[in-house]
Amino acid sequence: MTSDAVPAHAPLELENFLPYRLSILSNTVSQSIAEEYTGRFQLSMTEWRVMAVLARFADLSAREVAERTRMDKVAVSRALARLVEAGRVDRSIHDGDKRRSVLKLSEAGWAIHDEVAPLAREHERELLARLDEAEREQLNRILDKLLAS
Repeated sequence: MTSDAVPAHAPLELENFLPYRLSILSNTVSQSIAEEYTGRFQLSMTEWRVMAVLARFADLSAREVAERTRMDKVAVSRALARLVEAGRVDRSIHDGDKRRSVLKLSEAGWAIHDEVAPLAREHERELLARLDEAEREQLNRILDKLLAS
């Protein structure tokens, strides 16, 4: 075999692969925020994301929560079941249609949200403080463009 032969395997250079880098960044940021609420409220990352979506958009179905979060439907369903059981989310029937439930934060859910959301915002501020104003604006434009595709 000559030195310029094509190798049998061409491993993906993960350290330069955008989806991998975004996943690592997302996991790192999410885990640092999760440390704030996991121990205090016995709340998983998935549960927190579901609660955050329900705080922002009330009266959603489980399917709509999954669509807005881009999370697996089964993971959302399990998180919702735990949140309903814990009294953090209220589930009702949509206009008498038993096939569609409507979800919203309960008072207990709002109490937790109102403690965790400021912590999440503070983590975001600390992360973005590493960028100057122009970089933050550019990052937002880039993210908006990539999310739109």
